[in-house]
Amino acid sequence: MDRVAAGLLRRSLNDFLTFEIDETALKSLSWRDFGNGLSMARLARDGARELVLYRIAAEAAPDAFVKHEHTGGEFYLVLKGKIVDETGQYEKGDIVFLDAHSVHAPRAIGETFVLVLWPAGVKLVD
Repeated sequence: MDRVAAGLLRRSLNDFLTFEIDETALKSLSWRDFGNGLSMARLARDGARELVLYRIAAEAAPDAFVKHEHTGGEFYLVLKGKIVDETGQYEKGDIVFLDAHSVHAPRAIGETFVLVLWPAGVKLVD
């Protein structure tokens, strides 16, 4: 496992797993379109805990994701494309954990799908 920066834990799963996105299954999800190239499908929710799937279009605005804080941390798995934020660059197959109260403003490179778990929700910051 790679610990790149304080509050960050990262590991590529590409050594032992492969990921393929089922385009037909994606069409069956209920997507919320934010109008800037970013869409989100809520897969599960229990109180403040959420499991969501983000779809970021290749032509999405660089600021499609606003700066936000993860009150209970964040786990995410890049299923396709790349995510870049203040802590580094993460590619297909990378699983990332950010500590509680971590703040970042990620952006995607190319068409990107990211599976995200928020154990205690998320809040926007200025």
